[in-house]
Amino acid sequence: MERRRGSGNGRTVLIVDDHPLFRQGLRRLIEEGGAFKVVAEATSGHEAIREADIHRPSIALIDIQLPGVTGLNVARILKKQHPSMHIIILSMHVDDERLFEAVRAGASAFLTKDIEAQELISSLDRVVQGEQLINLEVMSRPELAWRVLSEFRQLTGDDGEAGPASDPKRLPLSVREVEVLDCVAQGLSNKEIAEALFITEQTVKNHMTSVLRKLQVNDRVQAVLCAVRNGWVEIGPPSTGGGVVSAGS
Repeated sequence: MERRRGSGNGRTVLIVDDHPLFRQGLRRLIEEGGAFKVVAEATSGHEAIREADIHRPSIALIDIQLPGVTGLNVARILKKQHPSMHIIILSMHVDDERLFEAVRAGASAFLTKDIEAQELISSLDRVVQGEQLINLEVMSRPELAWRVLSEFRQLTGDDGEAGPASDPKRLPLSVREVEVLDCVAQGLSNKEIAEALFITEQTVKNHMTSVLRKLQVNDRVQAVLCAVRNGWVEIGPPSTGGGVVSAGS
């Protein structure tokens, strides 16, 4: 498989959503405009991580409701792995809590799924030029803006409080461990996880041992429940969307 072949024009897009019809419709809307190219689609967190590494898109459009690892944690991982990537969160609706978590995840925009085609393309264009559209949403909600400001002060140490490491919701796992836990939350066996991630079953077991140790739990069920409680993953069935679909496939 060819690696790291993302386009250099800064207008490439990765779509991350577990609903095939929505992905197809979104792809059509984006590509009909001609200004952006969808280089890959993914149905889950571990697929998104892999495709982002392969294609290095300039923008990742991520559904907030994904099976396994949540869309917000996928966003956090992609920003950590690819700091220059622009993240746009897609959701059925907007609320202060989701907006706040999207800001923390490093998102540039938070869009609802009923957005008009012209507004979607405009948002993609503005984000790729460096605008932080999510800030406009935050500033329209004074209480949320104050909360974000308080968070920023904590991160910069201005208030003397502990930094982000003290946050109980901070994800303590590596990227690969998250991928494994994503698969576990979707009900995959060790063999199926190994096949999905292109690693050996022993490697899967090694990662699970590390996950159990870091989360201080005794088995994979407890690990998933711990992750669900902290908002890192959502339990869901294995995706039926046919896996990753790359451009040209």
